[in-house]
Amino acid sequence: MKLSSRLIAALLAAPLLLAATGCVVAPPPPPPAHHPAYLHALTDLRDARWNLEHRPGDAAVSTQEDVAIVEIDRAIGDARTAAMEDGKNVYQHPPEDVHLDSRGRLHHADELLHKARNDVAQGESNGQAVELRNRVIGHIDLAIQATQRAIHIIEQGA
Repeated sequence: MKLSSRLIAALLAAPLLLAATGCVVAPPPPPPAHHPAYLHALTDLRDARWNLEHRPGDAAVSTQEDVAIVEIDRAIGDARTAAMEDGKNVYQHPPEDVHLDSRGRLHHADELLHKARNDVAQGESNGQAVELRNRVIGHIDLAIQATQRAIHIIEQGA
């Protein structure tokens, strides 16, 4: 009887002793929430930015390209933050989804921006990240508008 009561007391005291000495194993972190495909969007945004920076053009077109680049930089910053909050490796660069066609770099940038927007606009399971996702989409939309204005300037010959 003495042995069993001692055994019970020891079993009850063991978790307290382990907790006091820091030997308790923490539960595993919850699985990351599903976020839009920020890594793919980041790749497309970087490539769109490169295409806009490396296209020769006149001042009217360059002004629109500059607006698009500023918005792309803002979208990249917010998308990186969202990806890091999701625990994704922002240094992982998936391959580009869209390949350059004969229409040139502005059209290619426009395609990449639309692809990035589609990637980011996927459903967001983290309610706290919805505002961040919406900011990324807003920046991408402004970059698309500026890129399309640049295309229009070139097509109209103005």
